[in-house]
Amino acid sequence: MNSTNQTNPTNSTNPTNSTNSHVFGPVPSRRLGLSLGVDLIPAKTCTFDCLYCQAGKTTDRTLKTRSFVPVDEVVSQVEKRLLQCEPDVITLAGSGEPTLHSEIDQVIEGIKAVSGTSVALLTNGSLFWDREIRRRVLRADIVMPTLVSAFDETFRTIHRPHPELALETIVGGLKRFRNEYNGELFLEVVLLAGINDTEKEVEGLKALIDGISPEKIHLNTVARPPSDSRAKSLDRERLEEIMLFFGEKAEIVVDASAVKRGSIKDSLAGDLLDMMRRRPLRLIDIADSLGRPVDHVEDLIKGFLIKGDVRKQEHSGEIFYLSREANVHKGRK
Repeated sequence: MNSTNQTNPTNSTNPTNSTNSHVFGPVPSRRLGLSLGVDLIPAKTCTFDCLYCQAGKTTDRTLKTRSFVPVDEVVSQVEKRLLQCEPDVITLAGSGEPTLHSEIDQVIEGIKAVSGTSVALLTNGSLFWDREIRRRVLRADIVMPTLVSAFDETFRTIHRPHPELALETIVGGLKRFRNEYNGELFLEVVLLAGINDTEKEVEGLKALIDGISPEKIHLNTVARPPSDSRAKSLDRERLEEIMLFFGEKAEIVVDASAVKRGSIKDSLAGDLLDMMRRRPLRLIDIADSLGRPVDHVEDLIKGFLIKGDVRKQEHSGEIFYLSREANVHKGRK
């Protein structure tokens, strides 16, 4: 594994367009309530190319960190959006792996300076072997890394990682981060039918998780259209069996029906389209995030469908809506 020097930012020109919005939502989160998203990375720049990813296939698989978007611009957009909404949490997430942003520590500090809202980091946890990257995210209130297997072959099947990443290195980084971090660590376990749901897999995962000792274990499965059809949802009965085996820290987070509602004073069509560029959404998801009746949202969606701005996609018997641009990666944030 390369040292921190590989992941130091380069001095090349920022590839982003300064007119782009880096803030999206709020959107209902299955784990955090109403979440205002902050997208720091070009779509789809990541260390992994996960089978189950709802944001699409990775087009730039890398370990190199950069200052992809200006910190001041991001913080300013967050501050302005908070005049329109009251989210439960501000989440660094979106189109790629947020820890690839070399100034993520400054982003976290800037958001905290303009908001009293908790800051969460949604990460795959693949770079925590790097001491500098661990340091950059210590001020986040909640960190949510992912762990899918105790076995390298299964890990590679599901995540299709950058070739220089190894499961042993990633797990070691998670353990070191746990020892250094004073916030809340919520470990996500994404379970895929026929891949990492066997007794051997589950027992191996429990042993690893016990060694990391997170505050919570979030059991998840495919709930939106994945980037690869091999990613299949696990049924509720098996999820409940695994939850009981993992113990009292474990909870199933697939059902979005219980998420809290926040308030939004105003929302433009552009905001809605921006949300659907980043993740497929059901009508109820959109209604919750906008604080508006489902029938009103349905009228908006019909207009987008007629104009060709939005398309429908069925998954597990439910209809999701996503922007026509959702899987066209042009470096847009």
